[in-house]
Amino acid sequence: MDTQKVIDYIVNWLKEYATNANVKGFVIGISGGIDSAVTSTLCAKTGFPTLCLEMPIHQARNQVSRALNHIKWLEKNYEKTTSLSVDLTPVFDSLLTSLPPVDNEESRFMALANTRARLRMTTLYYFAGLEGRLVAGTGNKVEDFGVGFYTKYGDGGVDLSPIADLMKSEVYEIAKHLGVNQEIQIAAPTDGLWGDNRTDEDQIGASYDELEWAMSMQDLNKSADDFFGRQKQVYEIYIRLNKMNQHKMLPIPICKIPGGLGLK
Repeated sequence: MDTQKVIDYIVNWLKEYATNANVKGFVIGISGGIDSAVTSTLCAKTGFPTLCLEMPIHQARNQVSRALNHIKWLEKNYEKTTSLSVDLTPVFDSLLTSLPPVDNEESRFMALANTRARLRMTTLYYFAGLEGRLVAGTGNKVEDFGVGFYTKYGDGGVDLSPIADLMKSEVYEIAKHLGVNQEIQIAAPTDGLWGDNRTDEDQIGASYDELEWAMSMQDLNKSADDFFGRQKQVYEIYIRLNKMNQHKMLPIPICKIPGGLGLK
């Protein structure tokens, strides 16, 4: 990858899109992870005003500190970058008390994790609407089109996706080139939706390097029977998640009414 040319291409793409959309800039959620760090830096490099939101919900301290350190770095280096911290913990807790109780709390952990992402999406769009800006997504190619590792109408609810054609390894390469804080570059990837330090690999069962390999094997029309041992296990994980999450990657299905039923 010609890293600098890729960076320039994305920045110019963002500039052109924002100009054509006649908007005033970008809004992006900062998690303390590599994807939001790279995406926010690319947005800031456009020269358009970029609002960075830090939105903790019972967040692990190291995630918060990484996010705040990155925001400070952006504000120091890009004059049109601004930031706000919006503590969504009371909002989340209030919603939780309004929901009916369940017999087994663990049975709704995933639903509550996705609820966190959707509260953040709502907050991002509040500020985007308030200030006439676009919400920039932070999903990479493996997450968005490989295993569907994001929340539908949560972090998947965005206006444009600057890094969605980049593999995770390529995002890391760009981060290094941009000079993103080292603590972010070495941190284990996490979606930050659980209030603890569980990583993406803990949840998925495979690393991003392994998932990139599996994605390339799918492009070659391989099957699980072509592999043995760990490779077979990883490929099965990838194919299972890819099939299970197609509803996130495909357009919303529309019930097409046949002619002759009286529709106008």
